Amino acid sequence: NFTYCPATGLAVGKEHSEFAGWVFPFPGVFLTEEFISEDEESEMVGLMDQDDWKPSQSGRKKQDYGPKVNFKKQRLKAGSFIGLPSFSKKIVAQMKDYSVLDGFLPVEQCNLDYMPERGSAIDPHFDDWWLWGERLVSLNLLSKTVLSMSCDSEDSIQLFPIFSKEKGELSPFGGFAQTSACENSSKQRISCTSSPRLVPSKEVTVAIHLPRRSLVVLYGDARYRWKHAIYRKHIEHRRICVTFRELSAEFSTGGKHEELGKELLGIALSFQGRPV
Repeated sequence: NFTYCPATGLAVGKEHSEFAGWVFPFPGVFLTEEFISEDEESEMVGLMDQDDWKPSQSGRKKQDYGPKVNFKKQRLKAGSFIGLPSFSKKIVAQMKDYSVLDGFLPVEQCNLDYMPERGSAIDPHFDDWWLWGERLVSLNLLSKTVLSMSCDSEDSIQLFPIFSKEKGELSPFGGFAQTSACENSSKQRISCTSSPRLVPSKEVTVAIHLPRRSLVVLYGDARYRWKHAIYRKHIEHRRICVTFRELSAEFSTGGKHEELGKELLGIALSFQGRPV
C-alpha cells in the first residue's frame, strides 16, 4: 500500500488506498537503473544458460556459487566452491563506483530464474544474519518486477501527511530537505504543520519497483527490519535475479572466524567458478 521513491527515499501511500496522501522515510535502499547494458545482459544470461539450472522452491530454478553451508548447525566450509563465475568480475568491479558499496567483497553469488509458467515466487523472508553481512546486492535481469517489503514488528510507523495537491515535486521536510521529482508519486508536498499518524508496522507494505537491468542494495532497516519477497503476480516474463552477499562480521577482519573468511574470499574472488 506504499511505493518506494528512489529520488527521495520515501515510501509514498498509493492513490485510492487508505494511505493516499501519507508518506514515511524508508531507509536502507539504494537503487540504480541501467547498471549494465542490453548487450552485457544478453551475454551474461547466455553464459548462465550454458550451465544447468537446478530446481528450487516455489517454482524457481537456481545456480549457486558459494561455500557449503549448514545454517541450522552453523557450519561452513569451502566444499566444491572454486569461485564466482568469470562473467561477474566486471560486475563486481563496477560496484566500486558507488559509495554505498564501498569495501563490498562478495563471497557468494546466487542466480535465480523466475518464470510465470512455473508460478515462480519467493515468500517474505530475511536473508541469514550469521553468515551474510549487512549489504544484499541484487541485479535484476530480463524483465521488470516488484520487490515487496513487509514488517512483522509490533511497533508503529509514523506517517506524515501531504498537504498540497498542485503539480510540483515531492519535497521532503526537515532532514529530507532535498527536492526531487518522484515518478509514480502524487508529486505533492509533505506537511510540516499537520499531525503525524501512527499505524502498526504490520499493516504496511512497501513496493520497490525494479526496472530491467537495475541494481538494488538492501542494508540497515531494509535488511534487518523489513522482510523482502517477490510475488507471483509480479513475474510477467522470464526474470533472472543475480544476488551477491558479503561475509558477516564474524567472518571478517577481527572476527571469530576471520581466517576461514579470508580463505573463502580468496576462492570467491578468483572468478574461476562453476555452479556448485
